[in-house]
Amino acid sequence: MTTDVKRAFKYRLYPTDTQAAELSRTFGCVRKVYNLALAVRTEAWVRGERVNYNATSAMLTAWKKTDELAYLCDVSSVPLQQALRHLQSAFANFFGKRAKYPRFKSKKRSRASAEYTTSGFRYRDGELTLAKMKEPLDVRWSRPLPEGAVPSTVTVSQDAAGRWFVSVLCDDPGVRPLPAVDTAVGIDVGLTSLLTLSTGEKITNPRHERKDRARLAKAQRVLAKKAKGSANRVKARIKVAKIHARIADRRRDHLHKLTTRLVRENQTLVIEDLTVRNMVKNRSLARAISDASWAEFRSMLEYKAAWYGREVITVDRFFPSSKLCSHCGALAASMPLHVRTWTCDSCGVTHDRDGNAAHNLLAAGLAVSVCGAGVRPQRRTPDGQSATKQKTPRREP
Repeated sequence: MTTDVKRAFKYRLYPTDTQAAELSRTFGCVRKVYNLALAVRTEAWVRGERVNYNATSAMLTAWKKTDELAYLCDVSSVPLQQALRHLQSAFANFFGKRAKYPRFKSKKRSRASAEYTTSGFRYRDGELTLAKMKEPLDVRWSRPLPEGAVPSTVTVSQDAAGRWFVSVLCDDPGVRPLPAVDTAVGIDVGLTSLLTLSTGEKITNPRHERKDRARLAKAQRVLAKKAKGSANRVKARIKVAKIHARIADRRRDHLHKLTTRLVRENQTLVIEDLTVRNMVKNRSLARAISDASWAEFRSMLEYKAAWYGREVITVDRFFPSSKLCSHCGALAASMPLHVRTWTCDSCGVTHDRDGNAAHNLLAAGLAVSVCGAGVRPQRRTPDGQSATKQKTPRREP
């Protein structure tokens, strides 16, 4: 039997003043508990000891009994316990060398959120009510949940622009592998063209940040002139945050539509394993690379491929896709970024830089797929054509 995919459905939320105050208190308590537990675990780490979730859960009970932290009893205990579980996961990722050491949550920099499990909310007849609240939340159900869906967790959050959201996690039986197709595509990401496909199609980079750059710069200048700690500075900060939110929303919407289309049309998708974190250190290109959001594009492509039974192959970042002639296989000596078209010295074929790279990525990816290589990342091979094959989960009939 196939297992239903866990999927989060995110909606806008418009809480009443009372509900907003309750949620704000909950956000503060979640942040406080997380930081207290992290401080205890850090001190134990320095002493060479380890403190697990059970120990911090017992500490939470003790903290609630103190005069100083008695206010923790005023909010639901479920988000507080979930904060400790999230901290446990953060340490598990740290010890597994998948993430850095957990950091303390800041009121200004951290995302304000609280997670409720089934014991902390009630969902009936399309109405969602959280623990410690008498009235259901005013959720704008912009799209229906899957028929018969039973939410397992509900996460309430508020972004820097002051907008409220609720994310409902549940099984989605509608996500099933798509019918197999015999098409494969190589994808080269860029800045002038966001994507260049091996089919010859070029997808223009919408440059969402550049379109709002003047508005953003003006709002930031106004913010810089406001006195710190004043109410006017808070208003100016929210205006800046709203512009950033507008840019991020449009970028995310575009990437969702793009990745869904690519996954539906192709059985195999080959991309390059870029180190975006290092690339944004280039001051000249950092803003443009961040606006293109290559890492988010790859993340969307991979999880949607896993949903729909497609295959994503990542080619090693050291593979010379731009300098390699896709016609004869000759390797050019150098290929500066300003060179957009070049002619092969060996065969005389003129190449579009990005189109040639997409063709080479597809060939390298298909070679890995046919040979069965790439189960592990291969950094060096005799011909330089190393890749990693992202296998989709096996689904039994």
